Amino acid sequence: MKYTNIIWDLDGTLMNTLEDLADATNVALRTYGMPERTIEEIRKFVGNGVRKLIVRAVPGGEENPYFDSVFDTFRDYYLLHCQDHTDLYPGIRETLQKLHAKGYRMAIVSNKIQEGVTELHDRFFKDTILSAVGERPNVQRKPAPDMVHIAMEELGCTEENTVYIGDSDVDVMTARNSGLPCISVLWGFRDKEFLLAHGADTFATVPADIISMV
Repeated sequence: MKYTNIIWDLDGTLMNTLEDLADATNVALRTYGMPERTIEEIRKFVGNGVRKLIVRAVPGGEENPYFDSVFDTFRDYYLLHCQDHTDLYPGIRETLQKLHAKGYRMAIVSNKIQEGVTELHDRFFKDTILSAVGERPNVQRKPAPDMVHIAMEELGCTEENTVYIGDSDVDVMTARNSGLPCISVLWGFRDKEFLLAHGADTFATVPADIISMV
């Protein structure tokens, strides 16, 4: 066994959350008379937390006088509707169950707000994943290593026996900043060419690949 602990990204890695993020974004934009965004635009906007998603979606970003109102509307709507369309990617449930049975200790680290991470963890991952760290006050978001360090402390693990798994350039940088090797998945929000251009070098094509890689 190369590793005994796994840190997972959430959006685009374990779960396809794109449609619910897009719906919440467009409800908030529509409420304030702003142009809505396509799914492909939202795909490019995600990865740095929901505030940055709304910065990218709102014309003028944080300089827009209605930005805070749009963000609050997004947040309120998303917390109520974060499970409308969100689901595990095919093969994830079985992969997590097999890893758990083999004795791996696992955590989620996500730039999604903590309430949303907790709700999704409790519904989908409580039987296989021990820790779920989301965006919280006074903790730097990924790609800073702070959230990963919290998860590692909760798992009781070190860099030497831990691997990070994600789907984006932010995840590649997060792993590097945390001193961890990174497995980049190819079923998420970024394609292989994009990931290669941002320093990824190890890839999983389907979730079952993870079992033999760790």
